[in-house]
Amino acid sequence: MTPSQAAARTASLSGLRILGEHPRQERVLTAPALQFLEALVRRFASRVDDLLARRRSLQSQYDRGQLPGTPEGSREIRDADWRVRALPLDLLDRRVEITGPPDRKMVINALNSGASVFMADFEDSCAPTWTNLIEGQINLQDALRRTISFDDRANGKAYELAERTAVLMARPRGWHLLEKHVEMDGRPIPASLFDFAMYLFHNAETLLAKGTGPYFYLPKLEGRLEARLWNDVFVEAQRLLGLPVGTIRATVLIETLPAAFEMDEILWELRDHALGLNCGRWDYIFSFIKVRRADPGAVLPDRSQVTMDHGFLAAYARRLVATCHRRGASAMGGMAAQIPIKGDPAASEAALAKVRADKLREVRAGHDGTWVAHPGLVPVAREIFDRHMPASNQIGVPRRDAPPSDAELLAVPHGTRTEAGLRSNLRVGVRYLEAWLRGAGCVPLDHLMEDAATAEIARTQVWQWLRHGAALDDGRAITGDLVRELLASETAGFEGGKHREALALFESLLFSDRFVEFLTLPAYDHLEPAAARQS
Repeated sequence: MTPSQAAARTASLSGLRILGEHPRQERVLTAPALQFLEALVRRFASRVDDLLARRRSLQSQYDRGQLPGTPEGSREIRDADWRVRALPLDLLDRRVEITGPPDRKMVINALNSGASVFMADFEDSCAPTWTNLIEGQINLQDALRRTISFDDRANGKAYELAERTAVLMARPRGWHLLEKHVEMDGRPIPASLFDFAMYLFHNAETLLAKGTGPYFYLPKLEGRLEARLWNDVFVEAQRLLGLPVGTIRATVLIETLPAAFEMDEILWELRDHALGLNCGRWDYIFSFIKVRRADPGAVLPDRSQVTMDHGFLAAYARRLVATCHRRGASAMGGMAAQIPIKGDPAASEAALAKVRADKLREVRAGHDGTWVAHPGLVPVAREIFDRHMPASNQIGVPRRDAPPSDAELLAVPHGTRTEAGLRSNLRVGVRYLEAWLRGAGCVPLDHLMEDAATAEIARTQVWQWLRHGAALDDGRAITGDLVRELLASETAGFEGGKHREALALFESLLFSDRFVEFLTLPAYDHLEPAAARQS
């Protein structure tokens, strides 16, 4: 039986139609797993559609000048004394978390890295080719069963799990994304439900037997109603699998501007399943620009000048720590994107110094842990948190910070727009998109480990500057002609691979009259053209 025939047979048992083909997909797409997925899709897909429509409606209000704010209708939730369900023992100490795509070598290295947690990411650092998705699920199954190994032909090394490994968490894709390789009633299903269902169904029993649990990171929520949907999914999934309520636990990434005003409400909706909140800083910058794209008073300086120590980012981190600790939840810091620089000790030390300063700021601000993107940064971050956080976390440590106002959460940082910053946006945006179109979602660029959030900031910022006629620090207006000139200069040496396709797509996003909500939406059609998928 060929893989496509096996997929068709398996799908027919569930009512789903599988369009993708991979030689090992039967390990993931078993009949019971697909029936479980179908039950979730049939019950919740229409609610996903409704929430996406609500996002569009709210954005139209923002475009007319209304700003996000703390909702008056949920004051009772914010004023009441309540706490989330007690944290599981293996997640009381989360001082260093490493993130990355679920490819085989990364999974082994991340679990062995000495980090407290490894978040296997099916979202921003994973280009959603069918191969990446299926192999990613298999890799996590093998890791949890300790059957995973990897022989790297490039360096001749063999990789296997150490005796002690990090706690595993998984991040499914956001509500806005579809999984086009799986259809129901002729429509692609929500990608979030696919990633969540396949991981939970195959691994919940193994995780519980190991004394841990099915733990998730939830990306790009825009408010309490989207958290409520996830909570309802969790309740139904647990019912279908015979698991007690509260078995599934999740940390929510606060990486959209509207969500920053509903942190209490998000934790309330998920209170039986919530672990905490995380400062998803790069997507948060992207969201700040996107939500306020029509506001000429919200034009940002170079992205390198938009830092966590002032403006809206400092306020949102302060609110996140205060909210989490009041509710007995973990307040997780953001990503250190720097990576060690081989062959240049001075440059590498300068990068590590930035990581140390960032992690020192976070631990002093009250965060209970932080993120890194490279195994080499785990000991750097751990040393800072070990020195300044002797207990497992800081949830019970009183703080005297005044809660930030709504105005502070909307404060635009001061700074300049430079030619170097504009060039960086154009160069990094195209180079990342080219790698993504080749199936690589996590890419080292200019000595930083970049994912989709970086490309989103880059193209959104240039779009914003063009729309509002912003000027560089030397007085030149940022015009279409200037952007095209610099784009040609920055990509002149690019050739082969998907560079031509990436350049055309990136340029179309920059000069589109209608803002495209996520670059991965049009890019997904180029990733695996319909003709290459089984039908």
